[in-house]
Amino acid sequence: MSTVPTLRFHDGREIPQLGFGVWQVEDEVAEKVVGEALKVGYRHIDTAAIYGNEAGVGRALAASDVAREDVFVTTKLWNDSHRHDDAVAALDTSLEKLGLDYVDLYLIHWAKPKQGQYLDAWRTLIELQKTGKVKSIGVSNFPQEQLEEIIEATGVKPVIHQIELHPHFQQADLRAYGRDHGILTEAWSPLGQGKDVLTDPVITEIAEAKGATPAQVVIAWHLAIGNVVIPKSVTPERIVSNFEATSVSLTEDEVRAIGRLDSAEGRIGPDPAECDF
Repeated sequence: MSTVPTLRFHDGREIPQLGFGVWQVEDEVAEKVVGEALKVGYRHIDTAAIYGNEAGVGRALAASDVAREDVFVTTKLWNDSHRHDDAVAALDTSLEKLGLDYVDLYLIHWAKPKQGQYLDAWRTLIELQKTGKVKSIGVSNFPQEQLEEIIEATGVKPVIHQIELHPHFQQADLRAYGRDHGILTEAWSPLGQGKDVLTDPVITEIAEAKGATPAQVVIAWHLAIGNVVIPKSVTPERIVSNFEATSVSLTEDEVRAIGRLDSAEGRIGPDPAECDF
């Protein structure tokens, strides 16, 4: 079985570098595929309140033979619950759906700057961490300006920043800011949702040379540059294949070649600075 490396947060806790994402996975399907992922060896599951599948994830966790303390579970605070009391209630709702007493990581899902409540949300997460219902706290989809603001206002740095990141959109500035401040970077849509990334000639050539799939090469690249990565699949064969990417080793030249694929036009999802949903 492949071995998944772990990375250490600045709060002393650790996160498996390869996880399993369930964005756009229906609740009943999530129960099935998370169960499969746990059997394969994944020990890091990433969900969110807005995904509507926390209950399915919870059923899979409850049915698994894997001990709770051996599974790293992330969920996220949605944009309509940034105010203090709403955020407290939202976490309780997520825990109830997941069937858990705590989550290992709780993230603010989007800064949503136009709403202007992200600092209130961050202060509440700091408070919630002290209750033990959340082991570590972080953010997702924060422009650097808002990231700097919450740190300056509270003196508390997120342990991790989850952002869109794939070979065609590499977010070098935010990754560098994270490195400079001890904040890990986590990639969502790490395979670029399959749009051009997996058919890029640079990646397919490396895959052919390695006897690997293009997806395995991209996941191996994320691991090599220090990202936490959470690929999603509902196909059993791909769940296994993605997990086995931990056995794919890239040379420095191959990592640099993929690094040159970055494009300012490569964003797939919404711009966090402008989002208003």
